[in-house]
Amino acid sequence: MYKIVTKKILNPTVTLMEVEAPLVAKKAEPGQFIILRVDDEGERIPLTIADFDREKGTVTIIFQIVGGTTEKLNAVPEGGEIHDLVGPLGTPSRTEGLKKVAVIGGGVGCAIAYPIAKKLHGLGAEVHSVVGFRSKDLVILEDEFKAVSDVMRIMTDDGSCGEKGLVTDALKQLIEQGNSYDEVIAIGPLVMMKFVCRLTKEYGIKTTVSMNPIMIDGTGMCGGCRLTVGGETKFACVDGPDFDGHLVDFDEAIERSSMYRDFESHKREENCNLYKKEAE
Repeated sequence: MYKIVTKKILNPTVTLMEVEAPLVAKKAEPGQFIILRVDDEGERIPLTIADFDREKGTVTIIFQIVGGTTEKLNAVPEGGEIHDLVGPLGTPSRTEGLKKVAVIGGGVGCAIAYPIAKKLHGLGAEVHSVVGFRSKDLVILEDEFKAVSDVMRIMTDDGSCGEKGLVTDALKQLIEQGNSYDEVIAIGPLVMMKFVCRLTKEYGIKTTVSMNPIMIDGTGMCGGCRLTVGGETKFACVDGPDFDGHLVDFDEAIERSSMYRDFESHKREENCNLYKKEAE
């Protein structure tokens, strides 16, 4: 069992939990993920490690409530416990040798982008962060990004926070202002990453994306997380989750990601009704 030592509601649909997991914290690196089960009958879900503290022996996860399991996880109180937590899994993000990087985060993907920006900042790289959200109410990790960024741009669809527009608008402005990046790292919705890669390809800038498709076992055996990268089949859990964004078949990934959307929504509604009945 893994104790939740801190729980914070970041916005109406996104929650942060700091979990006591000393063995995972000891080995964790930015870009890696864990797989957890809320209880002994629960499904396994992957969540990227948003932060870690080796001294305290904790890892931080940030998740969006989209289905039944994340609804159930969100119901666990501070001081409560998660049944299983396995990790760290996946290949750590490559950060060494980079001198100037643009880190692009979209929505809850900012939880994955932040530890990479933090690591790059700690290594002495110049970090330009561009984060995007639908509105001010959904903004997360603003202060954390500011603390590790030499340049910080917040974009919202409605202009209620930062600037109105898309992350690609801000990235294009930064490039045209003469910023020469060793690499762009983009993490967020698939459509966002697709268009970031389309933009950076025009300028010949190496771009890395973090892919988080459907995962089951996290060891490459089930094949559920398969992607097409450069015409070859790759498995996000063992070959990634980071890939060359200019080689990813985003259209295929987008189509596959929508397969279980209705199922997730239905399971979340079932859980909500269950909690409501218990409360009554």
